[in-house]
Amino acid sequence: QVQLVESGGGLVETGGSLRLSCAASGSTFSVYALGWFRQASGKEREFVAGISWGTKSNTYYSHSAEGRFTISRDNAANMMYLQMESLKPEDTAVYYCAAELYGSFSLRKVDYWGKGTLVTVSS
Repeated sequence: QVQLVESGGGLVETGGSLRLSCAASGSTFSVYALGWFRQASGKEREFVAGISWGTKSNTYYSHSAEGRFTISRDNAANMMYLQMESLKPEDTAVYYCAAELYGSFSLRKVDYWGKGTLVTVSS
């Protein structure tokens, strides 16, 4: 089993930047695909970005995130990040860290979830 803890959320203005972090513990970090999902108020949880397990670290982004967000991982430090640029009010949501054992960047069957961190982008 692996435990995931997000951090880095907060309040930013439109056009601003924010970096989310996900710290993992309890299992072998490198064998998990990692990713970020988000859930806005009144909306379903949606995929934002993913990165595959292993050394290749293939990445994949949702249409809204592509070109603005960058996902990365540091296996030695058991950390995963989401660098967000040019933020829009539509990005306002609770962001969740997710992990899938031997998964690809799509994370279609998530095994573990973090508790979430709130990102609010003001107009």
